[in-house]
Amino acid sequence: MSERFQSACPLNCWDSCGFQVTVENGKVIKIDGDPSHPITMGKICGRGRMLEMRANSSQRLLQPLKKIKGEFKPISWQEALDEIADRLVEVKNKYGSTAVLHSHDYANNGILKNLDQRFFNLYGGVTELIGSLCWGSGIEAQKWDFGNACAHAPEDLINSKNIIIWGRNVARTNMHFYEQLLEAKKRGTKIYVIDPIYNSTAKIADQYISIKPGMDGLLAAGIIKEILRLGLEDHDFIEDHTYGFSDLAELLNGISLGKISEITEVPIERITFLARVYAGKPTGTYMGLGMQRYSNGGNTIRLIDALAAVSGNIGIPGGGANYANLQVGQSFAFEELTLPERKDTQRSFPIMKQAEEILTASNPSIEMIFVTCGNPLTQVPDSSVVKKAFSSISTLVVIEQYMTDTAQLADYVLPTTTAFEEEDLYYSSMYHHYINYGPKLVEAPGEVKSDLWIWTQLANRLGFGKDFDFSREEWLKMCLKPLAEKGLTLQKLKNEHTLELPVKKVPWSDYHFQTPTGKYEFTSSKYGRIKLSLPMESKWSDSELANKYPYHLLTIHPLRSNHSQNYQLWGNNPVVKVEIAENIANNLQLNNGDNIRVWNDRGEVTGIASLNIKIHPNTINIDEGIWSKFGGPINSLTSSRASDNGLGSTLYDCLVNIEKF
Repeated sequence: MSERFQSACPLNCWDSCGFQVTVENGKVIKIDGDPSHPITMGKICGRGRMLEMRANSSQRLLQPLKKIKGEFKPISWQEALDEIADRLVEVKNKYGSTAVLHSHDYANNGILKNLDQRFFNLYGGVTELIGSLCWGSGIEAQKWDFGNACAHAPEDLINSKNIIIWGRNVARTNMHFYEQLLEAKKRGTKIYVIDPIYNSTAKIADQYISIKPGMDGLLAAGIIKEILRLGLEDHDFIEDHTYGFSDLAELLNGISLGKISEITEVPIERITFLARVYAGKPTGTYMGLGMQRYSNGGNTIRLIDALAAVSGNIGIPGGGANYANLQVGQSFAFEELTLPERKDTQRSFPIMKQAEEILTASNPSIEMIFVTCGNPLTQVPDSSVVKKAFSSISTLVVIEQYMTDTAQLADYVLPTTTAFEEEDLYYSSMYHHYINYGPKLVEAPGEVKSDLWIWTQLANRLGFGKDFDFSREEWLKMCLKPLAEKGLTLQKLKNEHTLELPVKKVPWSDYHFQTPTGKYEFTSSKYGRIKLSLPMESKWSDSELANKYPYHLLTIHPLRSNHSQNYQLWGNNPVVKVEIAENIANNLQLNNGDNIRVWNDRGEVTGIASLNIKIHPNTINIDEGIWSKFGGPINSLTSSRASDNGLGSTLYDCLVNIEKF
């Protein structure tokens, strides 16, 4: 007999959906949306539904594995944990604790997945990764401008006269926001999409503006120039609540609108039109994550922030420079959970440069790597160097559910639970401000254990087990301690399954910013001025490179997989689909289905040409995340350079050449 339970999606995604999960004979058999969820209201995407297949697939790892003479052999948990613990002790005694690198990402968004940090802090402190492959440049940029990265609540959309969707295909990545846009359009709200790809969101827009990849910040600068020329700026906001405006004005005087139009490949009349749209407030800007994945990524977001500020769209209902909403995650007691004060030492590597840092590390060298919630062999840029680095280490431990590209290299692979086999809490800092409860619904198959069990067992072996001696309920209450004081208790969350967090729904409405000056900072009083910088790989920055590699490669999120998580579960083996701009197809006489080679100095991939997409001239796209056995990873082509503020990747700052293969 089957039963239905309320649950939640664990994926690190904009929507953070509520689920209804059907369980029969101790097995998840179906996943639907929870109609009672206040935001997602019963609708979920295919990636969420595929979590049933992810839990039940015959490809799942069901017991600990150890690589012996190049082949994986099953071993007992006791053997695996004893050997890993002994190795941790050996490395720390001989080299120091920072000879261990912890590579953590966000394949599962459960709050208790952060207990790996507690373990390594209690171990003494290890080499950690800083920044983000995903959104790091933009987060840092908004901290410089506002002092924090905060977005308007979803329901505030009703107050917008105009909505700018900038570099974000919400139809693919944020389906509930997409539905809101459809409703807003019915009410008369105007929608504008700025993107190199004419995507599904662009199809519902009142106007679509095609832009050359990586030139979004320069376009924002051009719109500001036109606002100032037309006298449409918000004088009161600039005068009373901002710092450094004269620096911005001086910067813009150094470039003509004609030059901006030439570089961005956006006509001047479109730039002027957008200036009037922004001045016709309230205009809400909703930014995607792709356009900050360039060498100039931080400055790109700062210029778009500045555009919202100059036009007076900060702190008002229906406005905002909406990129992320860190105030959601700031509601929880993460420091009590992770105990950062307990580590004796630490070292950090930029996440995008981890491979190079591993290969060159000294005092100490990296002797051991733990990988949790991630697949760096597929997702970290310049994959050939990543493979070389991870292969060079004497001990690689991977906690996983499947034999990913990273797991294939491991010395130990420890099988871990899916979301329905453990209890946890889920939230997202990208779209809405609700926390979801995910109960344990089924037992884990085989010998699979939770991450928490693994860390507790290792902690016992290393002598700090008392710091892991809590029940799962006690851990969850620990996270929620700041909220419990406001009546938002774990028991209430369990009863209601979803709780609204106490965030500011219209950030900065009091014009009290979290910057050193207490004002919005066009010039950061701590870090300096905005710059009109361009991508490093472009004809404007490196004409010789652009002659050799004339096409811009984007690597956007796949439709059917959360990054690299689901490719192995598709009914038919995935292929590398290369979406090509019309002018490239015409110039190279390419047709749908042609075998083509894509390459640059870092690597190459082969794939199948797809011409059924409108994409900016001289631009191609290959969805990221595909495994090596299916023709990837696409990151064999991308650069490991850091963004301008040092905390983001440059995955989209990538020139390539292509040919029929």
